[in-house]
Amino acid sequence: MTTPQRYDRIAFVASSGAEAQQALTQLTQAYGNHDPDHADVVVALGGDGLMLQTLHRQMRSGKPIYGMHRGTVGFLMNEFRTLDLHGRLAAARETLINPLLMRATDVHGGVHLHHAINEVFLFRQTHQMARLRILIDERERMAELAADGVLVATPAGSTAYNLSAQGPILPINAPLLALTPISAFRPRRWRGALLPNTAFVVIEVLEGEKRPVAAVADHDEARDIRRVEVISDKTISMRMLFDPGHSLEERILSEQFGY
Repeated sequence: MTTPQRYDRIAFVASSGAEAQQALTQLTQAYGNHDPDHADVVVALGGDGLMLQTLHRQMRSGKPIYGMHRGTVGFLMNEFRTLDLHGRLAAARETLINPLLMRATDVHGGVHLHHAINEVFLFRQTHQMARLRILIDERERMAELAADGVLVATPAGSTAYNLSAQGPILPINAPLLALTPISAFRPRRWRGALLPNTAFVVIEVLEGEKRPVAAVADHDEARDIRRVEVISDKTISMRMLFDPGHSLEERILSEQFGY
């Protein structure tokens, strides 16, 4: 039998909301609060926005992240309770996720490198729709997409912007990425594609001077983009902890049945 992992030194981080700050006070009094650099686990108190910020900050630390819902949207969070946190952490199940790496080149030749946990998306900067060319593994798959934009989503991010754009929900362990158009005009009936998570995705902006396009990796934005390259970065694995029965896999499965 596997010995449960012990997380004695806990670092708490919290959003600025009143609920999160109150929870931070309660939990700090009960369990102490270690510096994240010397903690065994980081516990994030807030919503999904805080979880994404925490994952970005801890991206290369290898520390497990456990979220408790004290914010608005809590898809990535566990239920908030103050009792027996050490026991909950020991019983939690671990999910590994890999971020996307975006390499965006702007019209001036500048290169912007950013990681994304949810998605990389391109979006028009003006009233005019974007014209985009899509290549997968160096093979042209779409000569021209006329749309507001397009996005590449991870399984963890498939229930975020991707779902709002009518993209598919992906099981967290599926070796897939979702390529989803945003308000496609031509081809009007194209709903996107499922790609292996080994795919090298290239999106080129056509008529970039006339129809400028921005590229965003989660919250990092680059403007006036000419070309975007996206890959799943297998050199980074982030560890997320979920209570038994409330794992990210279960949440994604539940979303597909509308509850």
